[in-house]
Parts: sequence; structure tokens; C-alpha cells
Amino acid sequence: MTIEIQSAPGVDTRDRGGPAQPMLIVRDLKKYFPISGRNDLGKPLVVQAVDGVSFNVAKGETLGIVGESGCGKSTTAKLLMQLIKPDEGGVIFDGDGVGEVGGISVSEMRQNVQMVFQDSYASLNPRLTVRDSIAFGPLVLGIAPVEAKKKADSVLQMVGMEPSMFAERYPHELSGGQRQRVNIARALAMNPRLLILDESVSALDKSVEAQVLNLLQSLKKTLGLTYLFISHDLNVIQYLSDRVLVMYLGQVVESGPVDSIYNNPRHPYTAALLSSRPSMDPKKRATKPPLSGDPPNPINPPSGCRFRTRCTHAQDRCAATAPDLVSANGALTHLAACHFPLETRSAS
Repeated sequence: MTIEIQSAPGVDTRDRGGPAQPMLIVRDLKKYFPISGRNDLGKPLVVQAVDGVSFNVAKGETLGIVGESGCGKSTTAKLLMQLIKPDEGGVIFDGDGVGEVGGISVSEMRQNVQMVFQDSYASLNPRLTVRDSIAFGPLVLGIAPVEAKKKADSVLQMVGMEPSMFAERYPHELSGGQRQRVNIARALAMNPRLLILDESVSALDKSVEAQVLNLLQSLKKTLGLTYLFISHDLNVIQYLSDRVLVMYLGQVVESGPVDSIYNNPRHPYTAALLSSRPSMDPKKRATKPPLSGDPPNPINPPSGCRFRTRCTHAQDRCAATAPDLVSANGALTHLAACHFPLETRSAS
């Protein structure tokens, strides 16, 4: 199917900081969830879901976030959208602090940042038609009902769904791929500058997944969007991302350009993740598991490096001191939080 998308204006009047200003700056974001019970010192127990996460997202790029289930990827996304309040840390959107004095409000930020969730069915109101679901956001912003419905039809066309066929349908009348396209259209109806996509293709069949990924690529190029894409699928991250952020147990352990990360991982955890991908070559089958054991308990994580209990390179220093996220190859673009980073592979 060929999708015709209206080109975006050459200059976005909302861009106040220019191309050098990151679209998003996240600094030392933390979120601990209290649970019942107390530790040996009598302090309340907490789950350290996100513990000091910092990163930037440049304008026009796709930042992929990857890691095992429970590493804090989705919690980070919800913190960015202020769906849950962070315990510490801050978010700066295009140079303005979100929720800070002299900055922008959460409501203003959400007009520029939209999120697409994993569960395409639960994300939609079963009582609303496709057109009404998409038009709801513009209506809240004060757009007239007639114009809001025209906007809904326009973005439906953008995502490859003919309004005459789909606008009056209800969510249960759509396939999973069609519902996810509706969720993308609903986000686009708010004219966002940044889309946060949280496992937005993981529940789809591979053929449908490929269609949605190609659609996202087309929309990014045509509308000048910036993406923050969260996935456990390393191949999807490699296909869609410009830069990659690897998380483990609530912390960032490595970040850098996608080619640098995939060709020369410096953190042992990243290398283990990449080696877990199935090979199409039967001669390159893995005979040993890349990792053993489960991630440590986030209520009581290991001292020093949190990966040391599963790392074959761990030494005494790893237990004594937590490594900083620093340059891994002499360039500031590739960072790794490891006392003993892996050697750079020679280019073949």
C-alpha cells in the first residue's frame, strides 16, 4: 500500500532553541516504589525501578531504549510523560524545564510530546468510534467539533487508513495492526514534536510489524518528528534507531550510535544481549547461554556495579565502586558504565 503524506512546513515555529538544542534532556531521574516491610536497618522497603537515569534526545533523531524486562524502560517513559511523578530529577523540553518555575507546564509539554502504548486495544475507548477517539484530543484543546473530525480524517489518511472505511468503526472491529495505526493517528492529531513509543509493535505479527515500522519511518521523515522508541527486540531497535540506550536494573549501562553499539559493544551486558540474537547461519549457533541467572532483586541491588553478579569479567573493584557512565572509546558519543570495558573489535 502506498501512503501519501502531506509534507510538514520547512520551519517549525515551535522550535525555539534551534537544531543544536536537544529536544529532550533528562537528568538524574529516579523513581522508587514503596512496598510493605522494612530492611535490616528498619528502613521502609522500596523497589528501585529507575535510579539516576540521564540522557539527551536530539531533534529529528530516534533514540532506542533496550534492556531486559524489568530494567525500567517503561517506567522511564511514564516519568517523562508525568504519568507518574519522579522522586528526583528533572526533564527539560526544548530548553524549558517541565513543571519548573519559569519553564513550561506538564500540560504544555504534553501538547508537544505524545505516547503510543504497547496494548493497542486497552489504549482505546471501546465506546468511541475511531474518528471520535482521534478527535478527542483536539476537542480538549478547544478546536471546533467539525474541524476536529476533519483533523481525525486527515491523520487517518496519513497512517494508511481510508476514513470512509474505518472512521466509524469501533476498536473491536479492527485488527491489532489497525488499532495500533489508530493509536499513532491519535497521537499525530495533537501535532506532536516528539513521540514516545513503548513496545508499540511487540504485540503485532511480523508482517504487520514491518508495515508499522515503515510507516513510522515515513512519518518521521515527512513530519519532522523525533522518536523515543522502547523495545526488547534488538533487531527492531537496530532498524529504527540512530542512537541506542541500554538499561539494566534501573540504570543506563551503555549508550551510543547504533552502529557503534551493535558492532563494538563495550559493556558486557550489551554484548550478552547482542549475542542472544538468533543467528540465521547454522554454523554460528550459540552453544552456551550469553547470561546465566536472573537479574538481582531491585529492592536490594548489589553494591557497586549492579551487573557484577552475572558478569564473567567482574573483579573486586566492581563490588566496591559503582562505575560512572564515561567515554568507552575515546569519543564522547559512545559511553559505558564499566570498570573493565570490552576491547574494541577491529573493523572487518
